[in-house]
Amino acid sequence: MEPIWFTFLNGSDVDRLELSDTEVLDAVEQGLRAQGLGQTVIEPRVHLMPDPAFNGHFNVLRGYVAPLGLAGVKIVGDYVGNYEAGLPSEMALLNLFDPRTGMPVAVLDATAITEMRTGAMTALGARHLARPDAKVLGHIGARATSYWNVRLLDRIFDLTEIRVHSRRPESRKAFAERLERDLGKPVIVTEDWKTCVEGADIVVEASRLDRPQPLLKTEWIAPGALVVPYGTMSAVELTLTDIMDKIVVDDWGQCRSGQFGALRAHVESGRLSEETLQGELCEIVVGDKPGRERADETTLFWHRGLSLSDIALGAAMLKKAEERGLGQKLRFS
Repeated sequence: MEPIWFTFLNGSDVDRLELSDTEVLDAVEQGLRAQGLGQTVIEPRVHLMPDPAFNGHFNVLRGYVAPLGLAGVKIVGDYVGNYEAGLPSEMALLNLFDPRTGMPVAVLDATAITEMRTGAMTALGARHLARPDAKVLGHIGARATSYWNVRLLDRIFDLTEIRVHSRRPESRKAFAERLERDLGKPVIVTEDWKTCVEGADIVVEASRLDRPQPLLKTEWIAPGALVVPYGTMSAVELTLTDIMDKIVVDDWGQCRSGQFGALRAHVESGRLSEETLQGELCEIVVGDKPGRERADETTLFWHRGLSLSDIALGAAMLKKAEERGLGQKLRFS
């Protein structure tokens, strides 16, 4: 048998690709379009919790994107306390396969992929569900995905006011400094949740809580705003869904199952169901369902993270790496 080779892209390779904002958004939108056209398979994510004492778990995401000719499995660790060891809270590997034969195609450091595709999903959701003239962002959380949330939202909306808050003063200060440097505009660091989100046009809740706590109050949400909650542990009140004119998710199969997620209690209490759901973002992307229809609509977009986004962004990286001669060929057998 002939030798079998696959491509390995490490974190340094991914950094050297220097994907533009447009490239990231286009790749993730390609995955959404394929999903909306019924050209994908999504298996609900599963979780591995090695030991409760470790205060973390692994997410395993699986999917297939027919137009790309790739199946993929991503494993990402989610460890809230990693900052104490100087490590990212989320580190990941993406494995890509030929769906016709099962042959390995590539293994990629997917830490940056996770960050980019999460931010792209937030921004693409806002493109369809926020007011086109949205200018004020209130962002809770300063983890790595938060950076791409703000960066890509600013790319689409050219924000005039960016407010950020996180649990630790040092993390929110460093987050704001990075954003100011990269976006070239001032960022307001707030000392509390209310000051950060009250009256904002777009509210993103990406907190890192150890347990569910209703820290984001429904009364702070302005009419016509878009709210994007995606924390592992819920930080919103049960009443949040009561004020929404439209609720959209990335994949209802994932959102209605599992023990984690910002709106888990809303699903379990019946507040969020197939009947109260506007639909999935992919249905809006392909034109099967409307997004925002009026300026005064208050909307919510809950995304749990799609394997399809990982696969689509990984495919875009592989293509660019080949063009630039980056990555290593490793022998599988």
